[in-house]
Amino acid sequence: MFGLVGTLTAAPGRGDELEQHLIEAAEQLEAVPTCHLYVVSRLPDEPETVHIVEVWDDEGAHQASLQLEPIQQLIARAKPIIAGMGDRLELRTVGGKGLPPNG
Repeated sequence: MFGLVGTLTAAPGRGDELEQHLIEAAEQLEAVPTCHLYVVSRLPDEPETVHIVEVWDDEGAHQASLQLEPIQQLIARAKPIIAGMGDRLELRTVGGKGLPPNG
């Protein structure tokens, strides 16, 4: 399995709006069987920062999801309010609660 941990920073005053775009992405991904986890999180003292944790069958599944029309539309709407991208970690996810057995 392929995992990602990423951080996005919204333009000033637009953290909630960015959060909503990412929650909508999570809802769209419910129908994608190769996506096992897409979690959107915030820190109380960083109102413009949004963290995303994802788990996919493999990196190709993640890349394919970025080409889906609903996801393309969300990216287009969110892009103007993204002020920056923080750390991005690519992980070899090996399992855990809520994930299918590896292999």
